[in-house]
Amino acid sequence: MADTPQDQIAPLLTTEGWELLASLGPYRDGEAFALNARLRKDGHSPALVAAVLTQSRLRTRAEAKFGEFARQMLFTQAGLEQATRLNVAARHAERFAKAGTRHVADLGCGLGADSMAMASMDIEVTAVELDETTAACATINLIPFPHATVVHSDATSVPLDGVDGVWLDPARRTTSSSGTKRIWDPEAFSPPLSFVESLAATGKSVGVKMGPGMPHESVPAGCEAQWVSVGGDVTEVTLWFNDVARPGIRRAALVLGPQGAAEITSGEDFDGGPVPDVGPVEGYLYEPDGAVIRAGLVADVALRLGGHLVDQHIAYICAPELVETPFARAYKVLEVMPLNVKALKAWVKANGVGVLDIKKRGTSVTPEELRKQLLPAGKGSAKGRGNKTATLVLTRIGEEKVAVVVEPVAAA
Repeated sequence: MADTPQDQIAPLLTTEGWELLASLGPYRDGEAFALNARLRKDGHSPALVAAVLTQSRLRTRAEAKFGEFARQMLFTQAGLEQATRLNVAARHAERFAKAGTRHVADLGCGLGADSMAMASMDIEVTAVELDETTAACATINLIPFPHATVVHSDATSVPLDGVDGVWLDPARRTTSSSGTKRIWDPEAFSPPLSFVESLAATGKSVGVKMGPGMPHESVPAGCEAQWVSVGGDVTEVTLWFNDVARPGIRRAALVLGPQGAAEITSGEDFDGGPVPDVGPVEGYLYEPDGAVIRAGLVADVALRLGGHLVDQHIAYICAPELVETPFARAYKVLEVMPLNVKALKAWVKANGVGVLDIKKRGTSVTPEELRKQLLPAGKGSAKGRGNKTATLVLTRIGEEKVAVVVEPVAAA
């Protein structure tokens, strides 16, 4: 039987376990077997060694979200998957700080990332977590923050007297012996979206982190919905109510990348906003950031670029000139061809293409399968290939399927 999260955490909450974990360097897969054998030979129990190595591996993975803080934290597999990145948690905390919120209840705090960010801004935090093992991890993670207290309780029943702000990160996965499985229905979350709305109805400052795939029709009226992407990956949509919602903003896309943060907003509801022009594939093709697409702000970005959509139902923008923007990836259009395998094979051969990057939107073609059809495969195939790299964008213009040869524009 596989170890439970409790089995993996409990041995670490001892002097021997904590000191052994602290003594390890960065986790490396290739060294794990030998390290396991050495630690057992040194007299440590198999259960402790397994727990320490598991935690060391999770800490190494967690550095992408928590940076150097990960080295002193405790994690569970499921908790790490859902944990907010620290730079995003800081933005959540800023909302409450700017609203003048004094005491926030973090309901369903998980491993405590958002509580850490809020407590670091001198906001008093009551971090509530139902799962006992996760609550133990949060307690360890929040030790450096005197403004934070962890409560092992059900988020829907904890008293909120004296609390003027509430943050929620509902559980959106179920855990079993085979791993975790994502839940899609907001009313199946723990706690459900209806509970969040009932809290907002009390007038408290309320923010809730939801999955980025949340459909527009599920977003409650009267809140601000902000989709967030980090390094090109859409990580969440946050719903903000009352004092932490910005006046005049219904939806927003926040893009966090190497060049910093950029945001585009709209006061229109999801069925409103500008009506984009539709035109030919020409000049430069722009692939909007996922947060822009999720927030329904593609037309707004097209207007900023002085461009148009290639099809009213597809999120590709074309513009005659190159315009620098954090909200879309730019490609120079080189050639437009019908999406025809025979013609594309001839094009690949004529142009000496050996490496092919394929993007798609609005077509059922599978890039991996098309790549196999276009590039020679099998023994000795390298001799039949060229040495050039090319990028194809597969899309649809009305009823016509096209392949667009593009050249990526280097980011500034």
